[in-house]
Amino acid sequence: MALIKSISGIRGTIGGKPGEGLTPLDVVKFTSAYGSWVINHTQNPKVVIGRDARISGEMVSKLVSATLQGLGIDVIDLGLSTTPTVELAVPLEKAGGGIILTASHNPIQWNALKLLNDKGEFISDLEGKAILESAENEDFSFAEVRKIGKYTEIHDYIDRHVAHVLGLNLVDREAIAARKFKVVIDCVNSTGGIALPKLLRALGVEDIEEMYCTPDGNFPHNPEPLPENLRDISEKLKKGKFDLGIVVDPDVDRLCFMNEDGNPFGEEYTLVAVSDYVLSQTPGNTVSNLSSTRALRDVTEKRAGQYQAAAVGEVNVVNKMKETNAIIGGEGNGGVIYPESHYGRDALVGIGLFLTHLAKFGKTISRLRASYPNYHISKNKIELTPEIDVDKVLEAIKKKYSKQPINDIDGVKIEFDKEWVHLRKSNTEPIIRIYSESESQATADHLAKKIMQDIKEVVTSSK
Repeated sequence: MALIKSISGIRGTIGGKPGEGLTPLDVVKFTSAYGSWVINHTQNPKVVIGRDARISGEMVSKLVSATLQGLGIDVIDLGLSTTPTVELAVPLEKAGGGIILTASHNPIQWNALKLLNDKGEFISDLEGKAILESAENEDFSFAEVRKIGKYTEIHDYIDRHVAHVLGLNLVDREAIAARKFKVVIDCVNSTGGIALPKLLRALGVEDIEEMYCTPDGNFPHNPEPLPENLRDISEKLKKGKFDLGIVVDPDVDRLCFMNEDGNPFGEEYTLVAVSDYVLSQTPGNTVSNLSSTRALRDVTEKRAGQYQAAAVGEVNVVNKMKETNAIIGGEGNGGVIYPESHYGRDALVGIGLFLTHLAKFGKTISRLRASYPNYHISKNKIELTPEIDVDKVLEAIKKKYSKQPINDIDGVKIEFDKEWVHLRKSNTEPIIRIYSESESQATADHLAKKIMQDIKEVVTSSK
């Protein structure tokens, strides 16, 4: 069992003892702390909630709703929804915050509470720490009986979200419809199975094959949209009947595409392609995190914009985007953030922009991919055990490579000409992530293995 408390919320496996897994007691405690923060820091004691299709979602949702009501907070429940849909709903409902019940790409036994402010954006580092401290100290009190919050359900917000995407200036429904795309989608039996078919039909895509679109939470494969987990849609595409494949994670904030031949477009290149299109129409700056491909920097500079890197984490990317007035940004895991819409990763917005780009490009998706700088990222991780001192490990690696350019705003990123490696402790899992990039996959893999061996030597020598 696992329970991970971070500034962005609380995430854990369902079951077990309180404090060791995401039990009902833990859900109530952290919801109480967050609800109290909403009451104390906003003018509106109202919270929007929504969930992905996880098996545990309904149970967790009822606990969250009842707890918020017990604090005197009105609850707007969107039911089965997506992370970006809840983000859009918070300001539209003039709410003091929002909670998304999803463990994103984590397997079926996990669930989480993702916490939003009154703008529908993830809470800040300081706010997150205050909420964690409040939960630890049980520093909250509940409303008397006549002041219990109201509970309201709204079931059409995904339709509103779809309409919002179609209303964006750079989404061209006529161009998309004219291409008569044949599309296969994999929505991992979560809420993308509700949202994607609605969006695609609204965009004029009529030929859609739906894979795993029943929102019952029974994930047919590991829900993280990585190539090794997408063999079924790849095989479907290899038969040659489709122009492209579209894959989302359970809460629909990560987006990746598959080429017509079954090969991945590359989740890193979702943001690159969408940014290229946006920059071609509205020149400006871009932001991604330290672990994302340098192809975005190449594309941005080619379009006469400036690129900046942020620490990993959506809230960090958003802060850097605001600071640099970036017109597009996101993360290399398929997360597209388009401020013209809202400051949150949004697969539906990403699909609208990408399909417009592909339609106007006029050639195949594999030709579009070939038009971009070709980098390869090796994504690895090392499981952590309690005795490993991560800070000491990272400091030792930093010292070993001190002659190279190093960025330490988030873990340690070491530059080697056009190659790099980034080591950081995950905020959501008990692991060290090791990402490396090069112009060849073999070199990227070799660089990652070399650093992983360095880490093992540091750990062994410190025992």
